[in-house]
Amino acid sequence: MVRGDEIVRLAVALLDGRAIAPARRGDLTATVETWLPAVRQGVALLARPALRSGLPADPVRALAERSLSLLAGRPGRLGDGAAWRLAAANGAGLLAGAGLDLVFGDPRRLHPVAGFGSLVQRWERRSYRPSRAAGLRFAAVAVGVPVVAALGVDLVTRRRPLARAVAIAGGTWLVLGGTSLRREANGLAAALIAGDLAAARGRLPRLCGRDPSTLDTSGLARATVESLAENTSDAVVAPLCWGALAGLPGLIGYRAINTLDAMVGHRSARYGTFGTVAARLDDLANLAPARLSAALTVAAAPTVGGSRRATLRTWLRDGHRHPSPNGGQVEAAAAGALGVRLGGRNVYAGRVEQRPQLGTGRRAEPVDIVRAARLSAVVGAATVALTAGHLFTAPARRALLRRAGLRLAGRLAARRGRSR
Repeated sequence: MVRGDEIVRLAVALLDGRAIAPARRGDLTATVETWLPAVRQGVALLARPALRSGLPADPVRALAERSLSLLAGRPGRLGDGAAWRLAAANGAGLLAGAGLDLVFGDPRRLHPVAGFGSLVQRWERRSYRPSRAAGLRFAAVAVGVPVVAALGVDLVTRRRPLARAVAIAGGTWLVLGGTSLRREANGLAAALIAGDLAAARGRLPRLCGRDPSTLDTSGLARATVESLAENTSDAVVAPLCWGALAGLPGLIGYRAINTLDAMVGHRSARYGTFGTVAARLDDLANLAPARLSAALTVAAAPTVGGSRRATLRTWLRDGHRHPSPNGGQVEAAAAGALGVRLGGRNVYAGRVEQRPQLGTGRRAEPVDIVRAARLSAVVGAATVALTAGHLFTAPARRALLRRAGLRLAGRLAARRGRSR
C-alpha cells in the first residue's frame, strides 16, 4: 500500500521551484535533470502495486528512466524545443494518469463519468424519439460538447507543459478503468473459491449486464472472464490509444462514446432504433483498439501459461463468430490464451441470447478469473508502454519524416533535371 506521506513528499519534489523555474524559461534539459530523482521515487512507489497486480515492474521502471534520460540529453536534436516540451508533457501526463489508476482505481465518489452519465440521461429524456435521426442529434450533442471543452483545454495548454501534463494525467485517470475492473473480478473469484455463490452473484452486475440468478460456478467464471477480456479493450486499450492519437479530446471523446453505447446502444424496445448511432460509433471507435488488444493478448499468453500459437489460432478462427465486431476479437484471444471455452447461453433482463462457442478448451473455472485478471494487467501495461512511447517520440518521428520527404523531393527534382 502506498502511504499518504510518501505521496505528499513526491508531490513536493515534483513541485520543486528549481524545476519549475527553468520550465517556465523553456529550459527542458535543466527541468528534467531536476525532476529525475523525483520521477525515480514515483516509479518506485508505483512498482509496489504493480508487482501485486502482476505487472512487470522492472521493464516499466527501465522504460520511464530511459525516456527521461533521453529527454535530459539533447531534446533539440530531432525537432525543436517546443515540440519536445509538448511531447514530454503528453507522454508524462499519460504515464501519470495510468499510474494514478494503478494506485487508486476509479474515484469512489463524485466520479466525473458518473456525472456525465446523469447529464446525458436528462438530455436523452428530452431528445428521445423512436428514430435514428433523433439518435444522431442526441449523440452529436452528448459527444460534441465534452470534446469541444477538451479541445479548449488542449489549445490553452499548448504552450504550458506543466498544465498540459496535469490535464492529460487527470483525463487519463478518469477514463481508465483497468484497476477497478481487476479488483472486482478478483473479488468475485475469491467468493467463488470460498464457495459463496450468493456473494459472487451479487458482484457480477458490477462487471456486466448478465442475469446472475441462474448461473452456476462455471457460468459466473465464464461471464467474468468474458467481461475482463472485453473491458480490457474498452476501458484500457481503447482510451489509451485515442489519448495517444488525439490527446485530451481523444480521451474524453472516446469515453463519451463508450458511455453512450452503454446507456442506449443495446437492443431493446426503446433503444433499438434510437441507439443505433451510439452503437455504431462505439463499434467504429473500438475497431482498431480491439484488434490491438487481441494481438497483445497473443503476445502475453505465456504469462498465464498459454501458447502464443494456440492463442493466435483461436483468435483468427473464432474472432469473427461473435455478434459484436470487436468483442469477439478479444474474447476469442482470451479463450485461446487461457485454454478455456467461452460463449453459450446468456440471459439479459429476461432476454436470452445464444452466443457461438469461442475456443475449444475446458469450461471456465474460478482460477481462470485470476489468470484473466493477470492477463488484463499485462496487456494494459504493454499498451501504456506503446502509447507513452508514441507520444514521447512524436517530435523525432516528425523530424525524420520531414527529412525523408526532403530527400525524396530532392531525388525527384534531380531525376527531372537529368531527364531534361
